Parts: sequence; C-alpha cells; structure tokens
Amino acid sequence: MMSSLQSVSSSGRTSTSEDNNNINDEDQEMTKLALASFQAREEQIERKKMEVKGKVESQLTRAEEETRRLVRVWEELEVLTDPMRKEVAMVRKKIDVINREIKSLGQSCQKKEKEYREVLEAFNEKNNEKTQLTSTLVELVKESEKLRMGKLEELSKVLNPKR
Repeated sequence: MMSSLQSVSSSGRTSTSEDNNNINDEDQEMTKLALASFQAREEQIERKKMEVKGKVESQLTRAEEETRRLVRVWEELEVLTDPMRKEVAMVRKKIDVINREIKSLGQSCQKKEKEYREVLEAFNEKNNEKTQLTSTLVELVKESEKLRMGKLEELSKVLNPKR
C-alpha cells in the first residue's frame, strides 16, 4: 500500500494531498494578496476622490468670490457707463456657465461615488460567497478522501485476509 494518497488530475499529472494543501495555501495566499491589492487601490481611490473634492470645493469658492467681485465691478461700471461694459457682461456670463458646469460635475461625482460604493458592496458579497464555497469544497474533498481511504482499506483486507 502507498505511504501517501495520490490522485491523477485531468492533465495526467500525479499529485499528492500535500500538493493539494500547497495549492490551497497558494490559493489562500493569492486571495490575501488580491484583497490587499484591492484595499490599497481602494485607499488610493479614496485619497484621489478627496483630492478632487477639495479641488472642486476650492474652485467653487473661487468662482463664488469671483462672481461677487464681478458684481461689485458691474455695479461700479453701471454708474460710470464704461465702454468695457460689454466685455464685463460677457465674462460674467462665462462665469455663470462655468458655475453651472461645476455644479453638474459635483452631481456627477456624487453619482459615481454612490455607484462605487454599490459595486464595492457587491464585490465584498461575492468574495464572502467564494470564501464560504471554498470552505465547503475543502470539507467535501476531505470527506471524499476519507471515504475512498476507508474503501481502499476494505478492499486491501479482502485481498490480504491474513492481515
């Protein structure tokens, strides 16, 4: 009788239960590495998101300050009937357009954040499901090996009844 249980994979390669354990360890290590990589990317995304949020808020503040400043200038120009009135009006309209665009971008950013959180939650659920299925698979393989080992011992006793 063999000292270690061997099986033949679909590729014809003989592997031992020790090889299977090494593969399981490698799978677990790969899963840990993938999770760590994902968490690092998640942290990087979060930092980038906060950076973009800060820039958007800064631009919003600057745009609001610029609008207030231009309103004051506009009021002074109204009194002076300056020949530059048309240019100032054009700049003010451009600022208003940009403010609307910034608002739209902020809403888009919030929508994307919500989508990101939903996808992340789905990813985590699937990862948990995979972990549970992997545990179930390990238990089933152990039980199968135990049953086959018992059957092999039974057959061995039938072949060698003197033992």
